[in-house]
Amino acid sequence: MLRAYAYVSGVYGMEIRNQDIRERANLREIYRYLGYGTRTPDDNIAAMIVEVLDSLSNMIQPKNIYKIYPCSISENIVVLKGEKRALAFESRNLADNLAQCRSVILIAATLGLEADKLLQKYEILNMTKATIAQACGAACIEAYCNILQEQICEEVSTDERKLYLRPRFSPGYGDLPLRYQKVIFEELECTKRIGLTLTDSLLMYPTKSVSALIGLTANPQSCHIGKCKNCDNTECEFRET
Repeated sequence: MLRAYAYVSGVYGMEIRNQDIRERANLREIYRYLGYGTRTPDDNIAAMIVEVLDSLSNMIQPKNIYKIYPCSISENIVVLKGEKRALAFESRNLADNLAQCRSVILIAATLGLEADKLLQKYEILNMTKATIAQACGAACIEAYCNILQEQICEEVSTDERKLYLRPRFSPGYGDLPLRYQKVIFEELECTKRIGLTLTDSLLMYPTKSVSALIGLTANPQSCHIGKCKNCDNTECEFRET
């Protein structure tokens, strides 16, 4: 099992190998991002996808930071209770997502600048590879976050109290305003600690990055990573296709 390291008291990161991200990156998801749906691309494109994915996974310099908070949840307000201050997020969708949770992970993760540099290179040399690199980057940051949050969940679970994950919920999703990016970045000091910055339009740079809230719940029936395909609730607004 991977172990967390501390930036400062209560604020952590997790070492995850590039190889693990590469192995976890989902080719089917990459095909879907490229518009193939459930179809498989022809042999030439499939080989190009593997080539770009291998190059990307060798070059990236992933970094992450997270902190776990006790929380209180009302109809449309989620409050994370920090040691020095409370963080309030106004969103009915987020409150519904975290309804059964007593604690929440505040997290930021990035593949680093090298992913953007590779994309810029392909945009000059080969636009097909540039398009593929965008899809591979999306699959890699998804894989990275999935590995990271699973490891965090394992770290905080005990034999007596197993915890489960709610789906990641990011600013800009549902009715959670994008302005909450600033709250997450200020609280975790993302720029100082992992080199992740915000543009004036509140988009993240490097571009293959994620910031999110993730609920921890003791409910074993709670929807979490990889479980959507086994869930009968096809009308769930958080269902992954």
